Amino acid sequence: RMDQALLLVRNELPAQGLRLAAVSGACYQCLYEFLVFVPPSNGSLRKPGMAAVMVDTQHPLTLLLNGSVGDRELCKIQYHFGEFGNYSLVVKTLSTSTKTVSCDLVINEGPINSYLPILFAFLVYMGILAILIVGRLFMKIDPVRNWVYKKLNPRETDRLINSELGSPNTTDSVSSDPTPRLWSTASRQRLRSLDTFRGLSLIIMVFVNYGGGKYWFFKHESWNGKLHFPSALFSRFVFIMGTSISLSLSSMLRWGSSKRKVLGKILWRSFLLILLGIIVVNPNYCLGPLSWDNLRIPGVLQRLGFTYLVVAALELLFTRAGTESGTLEMPCPALQDILPYWPQWIFILMLEVIWLCLTFLLPVPGCPRGYLGPGGIGDFGNYPNCTGGAAGYIDRLLLGEKRIYQHPSSSVIYQTTMPYDPEGILGTINTIFMAFLGLQAGKIILFYKDQHKQIMSRFFIWSIVMGVISAILTKCSKEEGFIPINKNLWSISYVTTMSCFAFILLLLIYYLVDVKRLWSGAPFFYPGMNSILVYIGHEVFENYFPFKWKMQDSQSHAEHLTQNLTATTLWVIISYLLYKRRIFWKI
Repeated sequence: RMDQALLLVRNELPAQGLRLAAVSGACYQCLYEFLVFVPPSNGSLRKPGMAAVMVDTQHPLTLLLNGSVGDRELCKIQYHFGEFGNYSLVVKTLSTSTKTVSCDLVINEGPINSYLPILFAFLVYMGILAILIVGRLFMKIDPVRNWVYKKLNPRETDRLINSELGSPNTTDSVSSDPTPRLWSTASRQRLRSLDTFRGLSLIIMVFVNYGGGKYWFFKHESWNGKLHFPSALFSRFVFIMGTSISLSLSSMLRWGSSKRKVLGKILWRSFLLILLGIIVVNPNYCLGPLSWDNLRIPGVLQRLGFTYLVVAALELLFTRAGTESGTLEMPCPALQDILPYWPQWIFILMLEVIWLCLTFLLPVPGCPRGYLGPGGIGDFGNYPNCTGGAAGYIDRLLLGEKRIYQHPSSSVIYQTTMPYDPEGILGTINTIFMAFLGLQAGKIILFYKDQHKQIMSRFFIWSIVMGVISAILTKCSKEEGFIPINKNLWSISYVTTMSCFAFILLLLIYYLVDVKRLWSGAPFFYPGMNSILVYIGHEVFENYFPFKWKMQDSQSHAEHLTQNLTATTLWVIISYLLYKRRIFWKI
C-alpha cells in the first residue's frame, strides 16, 4: 500500500524468538508499538524463523528487537524506509562464546521515487504558464492582435476597418464603450492583492482537502511542530478575513450606512456562515435522515462565522469618526493605527487571558493540569484519554463526544481513541486573535492609503514582532517550548507564527500586485473574488464527477495527484468564468 514497505525478518538464532517493535520519528515521547513475533530458527533443519510485516515510510522509524528469553534488548536500528520497498532484517549470532548478535538490514528491492509525479505536475503547470506569458506578449504586437480579432469576430473587425475609426486598437476599443471604463475604475479601487491572498490560500486548501495526492506532507501535522501547507491555510484565510472586515466596514460607514444597519448585516452574515457550515460538515446525502445525536457542531465555516461576528462587532463598536482621515490629534503619530483602538486591544488581551487560564488552570479529570499533549501512546502512554487537554475536555463536556470530529490527525501516529475537534470552542478565542491581527493589517492600509513604503514597512515590523513572540513562546523548539506551535489547539504560538508569515506574504503580494503591478494576481485572484462559493462548492461536489472518478490504481500517488489537481484546476476555471460574467456570491 501507499506509504508502506515490506520488511522480512529472518531469525537465525536457534534458542529464542524475537519481538519486533517500532516507534515513528514523528511521535514525541511515544511507546514502542509491537509489530510481529519472529519464531526461533529450527537448528536441525537449518531453517531460520521468518516473519513479514508492513512498515511505515512517511517518517523515519526506530526498530527495537527484543529476545523472547529474558526480554533482552538485542539491537536497535533507526532507518527511513522507502515506499513500496522490500527489505530484510537478518538477525544472527556472530560469536557463540560472547553471544554477540548482529542485525543487518538488506534491501531486496529498491523503493520507488514517489515524488516524480509532483515534478511532472510542476513542469506541466510551468509549461502552461509559459505559453500564457508568450501568448500575452504576442498579443501586444499590433498585426498579431488584429489577426486574432479578425479570426474571432471577422464581421466586427471588417466593419471597424472600413469605418472612419480606422483599424481597431486597445485605446479605441476601451474608449468606445463606457462600461469597461467604469469596471476598470472599480477594479483599480479594489486592492487585488487581498483577493489574490485569499484565493491563493483557498485554492491550496481545496487541493489539500481533496487529498493532496495522498502525500503525507500535504496532511495536517499529527500534533505539535512543523508547519506543513495545510497548517497555514485556514489561518491565512482567517487573517485576510480580518483585513477585509476593516476595509468593508470603513466603506459602508463612509457611504452613510448607520451602525445599526451595519450591525444587522454582520449578524445576518454570521448566521448564514454558521448555518452553511453545519450543513456542509453534515452532508448525509445518501444515508437517510440525519441523526441529531451525531450532528457535528464545530467546523471551518462555523468558526469563521463566529469569528467574523466578534471581530466585526468589535470594530463597529469602537470605530471613531476621523481616525482614518487623520483629523484626530494623536500623541504619537507613528501609532495612529493602534492608539485610537486601545479598547479593542484590551478586549483581545482579556480573551487571551481567558484562554491561558482555561488551558493551564482548568482541572481535567484524569489528566495533569495544563496538559497540551495528544494523549494515546504519546507521553509514554501515561495519559491516553487526555487528547487536547482542556480544549478537548470543554468540547466533550459542552457539545458531547458524538457532536465533534471523530478522527483527529493525532489518531494515526499517536493512536488516540478520543474524539477531538480542531475547530472546537476554546481554539476559537485564538482564531479571533488571528482575525484581529488581520484587522490591524486592514487599518494600516486605510491609514496609509497610497503610501506604499509606510504600508510595507509596517507589515514587516508586525511580522518581526510576531516572529519574536513566537520564538519566545516556543524557545525555537518543536516540543520543548512554553507553548508549542499546535494547529489542533490553535495555540497562541501558532497564531503568532502564522500571522508572522501572513504579514510577510501579504507584503510580497501587495508589492507585486498593487505597487509594482508586475502580477495581476491571476489565477488566484478569481477564486478569491468568489471564495464562499468555491469553498462550499468543493465540499458539496467533492465526490461527484468530474471532481472525482474511479481510479485504476488507488495506491498510486500519480493517479491521486492527477485527480486532485484536476478538481482544483476546475474550480479555478469555474471562478474565472463566473468573474467574467460578473457573478459573485456574497453573503
